[in-house]
Amino acid sequence: MKLAFTTLGCPDWDLEKIIAVAKEAGFDGVDFRGYQGEMAVFKLPQFSARASETAQRFADAGLEVPCFSSSARLMPKEQGSVEAMVEEVRAYAALCAVFRAKFIRVFGGAIGELGWDAAIEKAAQVLQRMGDSAAEHGVKVLVETHDAWVDSNHVKALMEATDSDAVGVLWDIHHPWRKSGETPEQTWSLIGPWILNTHWKDAMAGETGALCAIGAGEMPLADFYKVLDAGGYDGYYTLEWEKKWHPELDDADVAFPAYVEFMNKLEEEHAA
Repeated sequence: MKLAFTTLGCPDWDLEKIIAVAKEAGFDGVDFRGYQGEMAVFKLPQFSARASETAQRFADAGLEVPCFSSSARLMPKEQGSVEAMVEEVRAYAALCAVFRAKFIRVFGGAIGELGWDAAIEKAAQVLQRMGDSAAEHGVKVLVETHDAWVDSNHVKALMEATDSDAVGVLWDIHHPWRKSGETPEQTWSLIGPWILNTHWKDAMAGETGALCAIGAGEMPLADFYKVLDAGGYDGYYTLEWEKKWHPELDDADVAFPAYVEFMNKLEEEHAA
C-alpha cells in the first residue's frame, strides 16, 4: 500500500519540512495542492526555474510525487476561462514530466442550468482537450469525485463520453458516500475501471459531514479499503487533510503520522 498526503494539510510548510515529515512518518509520496500560499505551484521558482532541483530532492529522499492537484475545472464559471483551464493542465503536464508524476487532478465543476446530458457532453469536450495536452508528456488527467460530480453514474457517463486513454478518475471516497449515499461497492461497480488515484479522509454522516480525525468518524473506511484491494487497485492512498480550508483540524504534525498508523493497521487487519 502506497501512502501520500496532499500539501493542503500543511499549507505553511517549506520543502525541507515536507520531505522530513514524509520520510519520518513513513509516507511514499507527496501530492502538491499548493505551496506556501500559492495554489498554482507551477508559477513558483521551486517548480519552474528550479523544478529539476526540487524533483531531485524528492528522489534523493525516496519520495514520489504521484500527482499534482490543480484547480482546473471542466465546467468553469466563465465560458472564456476554458482556455485558461486547458493551459493550466498543460503547465502541470510539463511539470509532471520533470517530477515523473503520472497524474493531474482536475475538478468537474458546477453544471449551472444545464441538464446532465448536455453537461456531460460539454465537460467531455474539455476533458478531451486536457487529456490530449497531458498525453504529450505521458500524463493522465483525473477527474475528482467532487462538487457536482459526486454521483458515479454521471462520472461513468463522462468517462464513456471522452475518447481518450489519458483520462481517469480520482476517487475522493468522502463525497459519493455522503452526498450521493453510495456504498463503496456501488461506487466501485460504476467507475472502478477508471479509478487511478484516491483521496482519503474521515467525516461524520449527515448534512454537515464534519471532517474529523481518521478513524474517529462514521465513514466505513475498512469497507473502502476492502473494495479497492479486491478490485486490484494498486495506486496511492492519499490523505487529503483539509487544514487550509478547515483550520480547526489538528495540525499536520499530528494528523499525518496518525494516518500512516491507521492505514498500516487497516492493511494488517485485512490481511489477517
